[in-house]
Amino acid sequence: MQFEGIYPPIVTPYRADFSIDRDRFVEVAEFLVSAGVHGIIVAGTTGEYYAQSPEERVEIMGLAKEALKGRIPLIVGTGAMRTEDSVFYAEQAKAIEADAILVASPPYAAPTGRENALHALAVDRAANLPVLLYNYPGRTGAHMDEDFLDRVGRSPNFRAIKESSGDINRLHLLARDYPHIGLACGMDDQALEFFAWGARSWVCAGANFAPEAHIALWRACAVEKNFDKGRRIMSAMLPLMRVLEQDGKFVQCIKHGLSLRGLPVGPPRRPLQPLNKDEKRALAETVKVMGRAIEKIEAEG
Repeated sequence: MQFEGIYPPIVTPYRADFSIDRDRFVEVAEFLVSAGVHGIIVAGTTGEYYAQSPEERVEIMGLAKEALKGRIPLIVGTGAMRTEDSVFYAEQAKAIEADAILVASPPYAAPTGRENALHALAVDRAANLPVLLYNYPGRTGAHMDEDFLDRVGRSPNFRAIKESSGDINRLHLLARDYPHIGLACGMDDQALEFFAWGARSWVCAGANFAPEAHIALWRACAVEKNFDKGRRIMSAMLPLMRVLEQDGKFVQCIKHGLSLRGLPVGPPRRPLQPLNKDEKRALAETVKVMGRAIEKIEAEG
């Protein structure tokens, strides 16, 4: 599997009592498939995997597999604090015949590059599936440094890396020195730069509720190579990206964004709290303005 296109890390819908709303999960998955995304990731940060039991995570894998019916690839997140737990999730991904796995650094432990690589390689061995790495030191406290990249690069399964460090020099390093590991955009406000440096995919939480905009930018840059058009689309999207990152309420914004599309997915699990009325209003207005701007850009060609 090669990572090409838009891959939303799907949300987990909850009812008012915080139980998983399975029917709504299937509806969201169907919405994303119909919108034309290129794959779906379960158990990403946006899916709130960190607030779920192992049983719930395994159940969601199965729900996603059944909902997608092989129409687009399913990527399963294996993130966990212990290597043993990540190995377990990798084994479960293999058991349901997922198409790939997402491998992040174990949070809080702050492993060295070598330790982090040994973790990733153990997860790789457990599944023997294509791997999308996930470098997000702001969340995990660990960095997939050059020692890490040199070690995991020995396995052909490591196909791409979602780079979410925010360090533009990392983008240059990966593109120049590790071309065998494909670039996947993991910083929304740097999407244009990622595509300019050869990224073929974008893991974007905003595509849960605005898949059309994200696909438009990917198509303009990665397919049409029209970076003038890409800059105009990116300019229209930047206000949304700023709103999504406000006060650390990323997951809440993504969930409310789906409500704006007629797919209410309930609250985030605690300790997170839903958006207030002003925040909801600001998001709705930003999405509306962005949509109009991108429609105009697309019409102009």
